[in-house]
Amino acid sequence: MEEATDRIARPWGGRTPYGGHETWPARVDTFLAEGVAPDAVERWVQSASILHSDGDAMDIAVADGRVVGVRGRDVDRVNRGRLGPKDLFGWQANASRDRLTRPLVRRGGRLVETDWDTAMDLVAARSRELLEERGPGSIGFYTSGQLFLEEYYTLAVLARAGIGTPHLDGNTRLCTSTAAEALKETFGCDGQPGSYDDFDHADVIALFGHNIAETQPVQWMRLLDRLEGADPPRLLCVDPRPTQVARHASVHLAPRGGTNVALLNALLHETIRHDRVDRDFIAAHTVGFEELAERVADCTPRWAADICDVPAARIEEAAELVGTADALVSTVLQGVYQSHQATAAAVQVNNLHLIRGMLGRPGAGLLQMNGQPTAQNTRECGADGDLPGFRNWQNDSHVADLAKVWNVEPERIPHYAPPTHAMQMYRYAEQGSIRMLWISGTNPAVSLPELSRVRSILTQDRLFTVVQDLFLTETAQLADVVLPAATWGEKTGVLTNADRTVHLSRKAVEPPGEARPDLDIFLDYARRMDFRDKDGGPLVTWHDPESAFRAWQRCSAGRPCDYTGLSYAKLHDTSGIQWPCTADAPEGTPRLYTDGIAWAHPDLCESYGKDLETGASQEVVEYRSLNPDGKAMLKAAAYLPPHEEPDEEYPFQLTTGRTIYHFHTRTKTGRAPQLRDAVPDVWVEVSAVDAERLGLAEGDLVEVAGRRGALRGRLRVTGIRPGLLFVPFHYGYWDTGNESGPGPGTPGRAANETTITDWDPASKQPLFKTATAALTLVERGDGSPSPAPTTTASAPAEGVAARPTAGGEAARTTQSPARFPHDPEEGVR
Repeated sequence: MEEATDRIARPWGGRTPYGGHETWPARVDTFLAEGVAPDAVERWVQSASILHSDGDAMDIAVADGRVVGVRGRDVDRVNRGRLGPKDLFGWQANASRDRLTRPLVRRGGRLVETDWDTAMDLVAARSRELLEERGPGSIGFYTSGQLFLEEYYTLAVLARAGIGTPHLDGNTRLCTSTAAEALKETFGCDGQPGSYDDFDHADVIALFGHNIAETQPVQWMRLLDRLEGADPPRLLCVDPRPTQVARHASVHLAPRGGTNVALLNALLHETIRHDRVDRDFIAAHTVGFEELAERVADCTPRWAADICDVPAARIEEAAELVGTADALVSTVLQGVYQSHQATAAAVQVNNLHLIRGMLGRPGAGLLQMNGQPTAQNTRECGADGDLPGFRNWQNDSHVADLAKVWNVEPERIPHYAPPTHAMQMYRYAEQGSIRMLWISGTNPAVSLPELSRVRSILTQDRLFTVVQDLFLTETAQLADVVLPAATWGEKTGVLTNADRTVHLSRKAVEPPGEARPDLDIFLDYARRMDFRDKDGGPLVTWHDPESAFRAWQRCSAGRPCDYTGLSYAKLHDTSGIQWPCTADAPEGTPRLYTDGIAWAHPDLCESYGKDLETGASQEVVEYRSLNPDGKAMLKAAAYLPPHEEPDEEYPFQLTTGRTIYHFHTRTKTGRAPQLRDAVPDVWVEVSAVDAERLGLAEGDLVEVAGRRGALRGRLRVTGIRPGLLFVPFHYGYWDTGNESGPGPGTPGRAANETTITDWDPASKQPLFKTATAALTLVERGDGSPSPAPTTTASAPAEGVAARPTAGGEAARTTQSPARFPHDPEEGVR
């Protein structure tokens, strides 16, 4: 057992080395509140993390009716007992004194407390009024990636078949919609082909735009343990920052922003040129190889080097690494998903695996990763831009099947056009066609791009906004009705992680005051709206989490994400099972596509695909002609320049991202003292080369200004690639004394003051990594370093002094990007 005494300075803890094809050893991480001895814990309650997409299983410690700590579950296949810093400390936010405990309504321009009946009657009355006057298209729902499956499914039913609106999406649009789209483009259906267990068997692991050390820290612990064991894997890191992955990589490529397609086309070119392909696999399981080979024929490493600003020799090394691997695992995340040509780039990673035949066996795995803990649930339940059960909105038989499950007429389910994506929903609200927006469990006033625009939308008098959350967030400050929600540990439900592992999270304690579970709020709304099926019975027939889960099982039956072999009792006994789980696969399914590409057939597929350049939806006739037998599709893409390029006025590229110590807009992690103190404020990263050129130093107060807005923060000088600025996106305004954000023309604190309203044409995911900016000095520092952490990708460049990371261990300094150490201990112990 490892106590969490200093897991801020040592975020990945100690090592338990193991060799290839061996079982990852268990290590139980535990943290109890100060003064709570282990024997004072009255009971441990089963749960899993909602602060990243690992799905780390844990038990909640309860004493005197309150949560007093957590421990990892060593029987769980996902984490084998380990927990990251957010898991260990983030639970403390549940007991924050500023939790919302009663509903609020806006009266005379102010939010005032009221009772539940008053608040919900107001929401229902406004809904009925809009339905009568303007129709279902006047109401939109924007949800989270942190609720439970039962809640998403209930929301999908009441929005799609109750209201009848196409306007339902989640903030998963910001983090994982490209993952879903890339899987649909290649395999005809969502669902991760690989498994975390593939890390145990791979001899090469390629991470494309994926800072796994900070976004999925427990899986980074797994890789660190393998690196210290016998037969360690080699790593390929594609990232412009000096991440922990980069420091351990055999090959690190730091391309110019927006050039991922060029780089990946060069890797494909080299793989095909050297005949490092599995031609039998290609012939049996794919279509489109000839076109792909032709499209990348001229995409040489030298060609890509000029575009990506990466040495051609290093691209050749990377191509040899992935092209000669016996067992290749690739992971993809926001460095691809939130950048230019997002879906096109993610699809090329799929192509690489397909032409090498790296699919469906241990160590040959593909993980188009998720950024949020329950992003997979939003997608499978239809609480984003899909229909429930991965049904195809263009396939009338799929719509009819869903209508049968819900006992409504097919016409009741909007399917005349694609479900509306989040960025379009906010545009409709801006234009006035959406007049009511219900926001649950997310904070768009900090997390969406171009925040000045978002604030102007949310403050319109004609827009009736409902916010359902734990705290009075920046978004809740602008709402007409605020509903206090219960959170993890205060309610029961199921959550599914990035490798399809389903966990049960049980209620451990009562929520504070009058706060209610999101499921109860949605059920209350359905009752007040009196939604009915075609026979006049209640549309929503369930009443609690377990009955909602059984309803979802009926909806998932026979679909790719089949849950029919699961139950609350089974999940309680086994601690994590991968879907599909059926009578034929009662223990779950570790890997998809072990025997062909099952769900790509024209009659079964979730999508007929899109044009990667324009986003135009293909029709069934075109899909059937290209892929009549339902094979994986090798889709080529040409490199196109980014929409916004640096110029004399805005000479830097700007990228945003995460730190290991915070999650999203810090509504939870910013209220956990260890996490708050580790990184208390925003910072700006610049390369040592650019800092010297501009006469800037560590700790200077600087302004990052773009075409849409500006922010200020203290400077951190790092090994990031020259010409690029990095700003963490976690910091808003709730803890600044200016909760509603900066005034017009005033520099703010949030990274998204500067980001661009632009999205990928296929996945509709906002592009947070493609803006340009200028960097100027506001005032010289006083010798104190920036608040950036020293243990992570934000570590200072060689020779730059920085404060110790909170927790007591002095900062390590790093070397320049060209000389990363490969010692697995460096920066970890």
